[in-house]
Amino acid sequence: MPQPPKPLNPTGSVRERFGAHLRHWRMVRGLSQTQLGDMVHVSGNQIGKIEKGERTCRLPLARLLDAALDTGGILEWMCAFVEAEADSGRPDAYKTKGGTDSGRIGVPEAVMLSLDDDTLSDNWSDVRRRSFLTAGGATAIAASPFSHLLAPTEPAQLPAVVRLQDIEQIQDAANVVSGWDNAYGGGGIVRQVATAQLKWASALLECRCPEKIRPQLFAAAARLGMVVGATDFDAYAHDDARRVFAFAAACAEEAGEWHLRAKIYSFRARQAIWLGDGDTGLTHAELGLARSDRLTATEHAMLHTARARAYAKLGDTEAALKAIGQADDAFARRDPAADPPWMAYYDEAQHQGDTGHALYDLALAGHHQPAAVERFDTAVRLHTDAYVRSRAMSRTKLAALHMAVGDPREAVAVGALALEDVGQMRSRRAADGLRELASLGYWHRAIPEVTELRERVKETINA
Repeated sequence: MPQPPKPLNPTGSVRERFGAHLRHWRMVRGLSQTQLGDMVHVSGNQIGKIEKGERTCRLPLARLLDAALDTGGILEWMCAFVEAEADSGRPDAYKTKGGTDSGRIGVPEAVMLSLDDDTLSDNWSDVRRRSFLTAGGATAIAASPFSHLLAPTEPAQLPAVVRLQDIEQIQDAANVVSGWDNAYGGGGIVRQVATAQLKWASALLECRCPEKIRPQLFAAAARLGMVVGATDFDAYAHDDARRVFAFAAACAEEAGEWHLRAKIYSFRARQAIWLGDGDTGLTHAELGLARSDRLTATEHAMLHTARARAYAKLGDTEAALKAIGQADDAFARRDPAADPPWMAYYDEAQHQGDTGHALYDLALAGHHQPAAVERFDTAVRLHTDAYVRSRAMSRTKLAALHMAVGDPREAVAVGALALEDVGQMRSRRAADGLRELASLGYWHRAIPEVTELRERVKETINA
């Protein structure tokens, strides 16, 4: 009977911490020590000694291990500190001259992840809550002949003690990433920058922090996590999005931020609904409404709209229409001055577009919903250039609605405008909307304008 692996000490020396990370990633990938050794041309015995902290891993081998385990480069990053420890002969080479751990600058514990099956549950332990990233959120620089020129020679230092200006930097990062995501979509450089910012913020959670600003730190991390999860969602990195949203929700709860929690659960609902899982989407929307007495009317409207979209996806027309009515009633009572800053996006344009999405699903299921056209029309007219993706998606749905149950030539006119918006972005969700439009156009392919639109869609999404 095989013996259980020897417990490791991830809080010991840098070499021991490196070994714990190596074992973690090997087990995540389901490899034995021998199998991993074969992949990087060393013995399984050597892998075992590195894991136990009995042997130092040098940089060339660390790079091979990163590639074999698809870690995103974390082992190479840690290796500099392992080698510094080995060269100095000190097990505390990552500490300052004064003997204090300066924010764990060498190997922050925030990059470790539990192997428990409930990693994505809402009731994370402190360790899981603060260590979500490296299972997929951290993305390495794309391999190219020039990528080595950008590899940092020194990792960025974390502060010994979190300050208000550190929290403000997280908040500023969230604002910047959110603006880019809305204007350009979540793919490409937007997601790369967003992930790097969140990796930094998650590491700050492991630093010492005065109690009086600790809730602000967790609230800032929750806000940034919410924004980064949205970029992952838009880029179709759905596992990463689920993980990051769960992290953000846990941080919001730690901070006692009910408004942030509601917005994060709205995102979780929207992602599940987008993937066709109306039941999970409805669950997340209902969870977002917990302690609804603490939420603003705008937040009520947002979450009831998510419920409507979930019910529409489930084919429950009566419940969907009732939820839309509840959303409209709540929106009529909104007071923008009472809303948190991140809710500014949920204006008339957003509300009309989101409720239009619910009516769209009902219309395509055979339930005539003329109000859907009116709502999409309003959304398109009111959306500004700051929300290009939202405008593009409403336009695309409006065109698809005309193509499915209305005038296909009107669909062509609206679809052409949607193409202009989508062409400005890197958004997998917006591109999929165009695919749906082109698919619906198949039934009208005898109309030359429709055929031309379908060709333009193909060119745009393949560009």
